[in-house]
Amino acid sequence: MQTVTLSLYRFGPLSARLWAFAQMGLARAAMRHVPGLTFWKLMGSGTGEGFTPIPNTGVYAILCAWTDADAAQHGLEAPVFARYARRAAEVCTLTLRPLTARGRWSGVSPFRPLSEGQSTGPLAALTRATVRPANLFRFWRRVPDISRRIGGNPDVRLKIGVGEVPFFHQVTFSIWPDAASMARFARTSGPHAAAIEAVRAGDWFAEELYARFAIADAQGVWQGRPAAEVLT
Repeated sequence: MQTVTLSLYRFGPLSARLWAFAQMGLARAAMRHVPGLTFWKLMGSGTGEGFTPIPNTGVYAILCAWTDADAAQHGLEAPVFARYARRAAEVCTLTLRPLTARGRWSGVSPFRPLSEGQSTGPLAALTRATVRPANLFRFWRRVPDISRRIGGNPDVRLKIGVGEVPFFHQVTFSIWPDAASMARFARTSGPHAAAIEAVRAGDWFAEELYARFAIADAQGVWQGRPAAEVLT
């Protein structure tokens, strides 16, 4: 069964932040040689709740899709991940099982759900889009309202906005206690629901992907709390 991991790293001193920024280019060679990886992305993050075009120089993420759980376990011990962990003030790694996925990322469909699965535990939602240049202003004009709604929603257990290229590539990742709370926000939250309708009507994205995951494990610390708290 395919296993997906999202590793989040928070860096403190300026020297560590400069190192992490450099790794957006330098770590690519090392990632290509990690056994068992079928897809990976090195990403930065946005300020605030993460859903802004202004970079957060202290938070970076590595998203990986592995052939199976054993490959993920051994692959995360590779030197490239160890280098990130040594320099980070906080590290959190989420292990995910794909439940549903539709769309493409960099021209491929990276996630392989076994079936249209269901999960009784907390769920993670990932959306990724390449914004068409002509729609950048309209897209980012709506994002602040959506960001405030997500940040103020008591159901959200973890939320972050990351991406490969500021402004153009946007990834949102959030964890919810169950499918009902996730669907309620997506369909009834005013700014979010309006943005969905605008996207569908205006063809804002050159490429998009939507995926849902069950959370198999959470290790480390994030925002001063044990990562495992997202599972309880």
